[in-house]
Amino acid sequence: MSLFQVDAGKEWRGGQRQSFFLAKELKRKGYPFQYVVQPGSPLHRKAYEARLPVFPLKIKSEFDIPAILRLSKAMRRKKCPLVHFHDAHSTAVGAVAASLAKVPLRLISRRVDFPLNKNYFSRFKYTKNVDAIIPVSEGVKKVLVEGGIDPEIIKVIPDGIDYTVFEEASSSNYLRHELSFSPDDYLVGIVAHLADHKGHKYLVKAARILKERAPKIKIIIVGEGPLMMELNKQVKEIQVEDIIFFLGFREDVPQILASLDLFVLSSYLEGLGSSLLDAMASKLPIVATKVGGVPELVINKKTGLLVPPRNPSALAKAILKLYNDRTLASYFGQRGYELVHQKFSAEAMADKIIALYEKLAKKKRIRLRTQN
Repeated sequence: MSLFQVDAGKEWRGGQRQSFFLAKELKRKGYPFQYVVQPGSPLHRKAYEARLPVFPLKIKSEFDIPAILRLSKAMRRKKCPLVHFHDAHSTAVGAVAASLAKVPLRLISRRVDFPLNKNYFSRFKYTKNVDAIIPVSEGVKKVLVEGGIDPEIIKVIPDGIDYTVFEEASSSNYLRHELSFSPDDYLVGIVAHLADHKGHKYLVKAARILKERAPKIKIIIVGEGPLMMELNKQVKEIQVEDIIFFLGFREDVPQILASLDLFVLSSYLEGLGSSLLDAMASKLPIVATKVGGVPELVINKKTGLLVPPRNPSALAKAILKLYNDRTLASYFGQRGYELVHQKFSAEAMADKIIALYEKLAKKKRIRLRTQN
C-alpha cells in the first residue's frame, strides 16, 4: 500500500523543491509512498541521492497514453489510497490514471495564478473526483474560485524553506570574485525561470533607467528558459549589456544570494514566488511586483517595496530608493528574515499537507498505513 507523489517537472524549480521537501518528510514519518518523477531530471537525481522510493516515469505531454497506462498499473499494483499531483502535466496524466485505478483520494497542488482553462479536459482534471486543491497563496485561491472551483475543497498551504543552506552561505564576495565586480558595485539579482510571466523584459527596460542614474548598479539574472535569446537581444538593443549579467541555471543559489545587495522579482503573474523566500532567508531587501500571492510575503514598506507589474519606471524608482537608503534596505532585509523564519519552514509546509491527507482519509475511513 503506497501513497503516490507525482511531479512531472523536468527542471529544478520552486515546485520541484516543494514536492522534494514533502517527500523527505513522508519518508521521515514512515509513510509508504512512490515518488513519480521524470527520469534523468534534477529532481530524479536529488530524490535518488536522498534514497527516496523513486518511480521514474517519462511523461511527454498531458495526453501521454503509455504514461497513463503505466502509472495506472503501478497504482493498482501498489493499492494506492492517495495520489498527490504537483504540476500541470502530472495532474493531466494522473487524473486519468487515478480514475482507471480507482484511487479513492486525490489532491492537486496549484502554484500559479494563471486563469484556469475553460476546456472540458481542464475542467475534468480539476473537478472530477478531486478531494482537495492546495494553492500556495490566497492569490491563487482567488483565481481558482473565479474559475468555478468549489471553495470548500481549496486549502491554502504556502511554500516552505530549508533555512540551513542560506545560513551556511555567508560570503558576500562570492560573485564579486567570479565576475570581477568592484567593492562599491551594488548587486541587484533575480532568480527565476526565463518565461514571459516572470517579467524579465520590464527589468531590462528598468536597467536602462538605472544605468543613467546609478551606474554602479549591476543586474544579475539567474535562470534559464525559452526567453534567453530574446532577452539577450533586448539587452544589446538598449545598450545595457555592461550592467546585466546572465548566469543561467545555477546550483549555488544560496551563495549567489549572499553576494547580492537587493533582490527583485518582476513577474506580472505569480503564485507565491518561492525565490522570495530564499531572498528573505538571506536577509535581502526586496523589490517585487504586486501580483498573485507576492503581497502575502513582501509586505509593502515593511519587508520590501511593491510596485505595479509591467512598469519599468516604477521598478527602477523602487530599486533606486533602496540603493540610496541603505539603512531602510537593511531594515527590510531583517524584517523579511524574521517573517520567513516565523511562518514559512519546510517542515511546517509538509506537516500541514500530511495533516490534510489524514483528515481526508478519516472522512472516507481510509487508513494511510505507516511503517512505524
